[in-house]
Amino acid sequence: VDSREVEILMFLSAIVMMKNRRSITVDQHLGNIFMFSKVANVILFFRLDVRMGLLYLTLCIVFLMTCKPPLYLGPEYIKYFSDKTIDEELERDKRVTWIVEFFANWSNECQSFAPIYADLSLKYNCTGLNFGKVDVGRYPDVSTRYKVSTSPLTKQLPTLILFQGGKEVMRRPQIDKKGRAVSWTFSEENVIREFSLNELYQKAKKLSKQRDEGPKEPLEQQDPLAASTELPNGESKKEK
Repeated sequence: VDSREVEILMFLSAIVMMKNRRSITVDQHLGNIFMFSKVANVILFFRLDVRMGLLYLTLCIVFLMTCKPPLYLGPEYIKYFSDKTIDEELERDKRVTWIVEFFANWSNECQSFAPIYADLSLKYNCTGLNFGKVDVGRYPDVSTRYKVSTSPLTKQLPTLILFQGGKEVMRRPQIDKKGRAVSWTFSEENVIREFSLNELYQKAKKLSKQRDEGPKEPLEQQDPLAASTELPNGESKKEK
């Protein structure tokens, strides 16, 4: 191994460590390691023999195109929207708070976040706090309406938006003045803290309880005669 190859390996190792700082799950850590290992192999094969480099690069491309990351199929309390139902559902009952994930199946970040989002829905979903998802890769007009980029190089997938009263209140990641996504880690702790899920859950439960109980009716005035008690001999005696 010459010094040039050592430099290449050290450079790629540094990139892997930087990428893994934003990784949440073990799968993401391993995915970054394997991906940049392939990049290192491609460079080293090209340095050794151009034909071997082309062959290895072709195999890597075929592997990436045919081996998609598995979809999450676990338990969840999430409503899936289409381009025709999302606006209608958000406007149906403005007392309901919605957290909606805008995702694409081809995004590795979205696949990694899927089990985290499902777990949050199991913990916090209630009558007044609902969780939803919409596939902006399948419904590009939704991505346009809600300003979520679906470019292959985008940093906006996934995007979480909080809706209250049918209107957007906040989103993560945020978008700066230049239209670029501000770096944000989609961990369970970050979502709970940034979206104040504990507070939203308590408010939603309190509102739901008030709706179930309904308005209290004023007590009717009692008739003085009705307030009398009947004695065993059939006579009545007014209560004092």
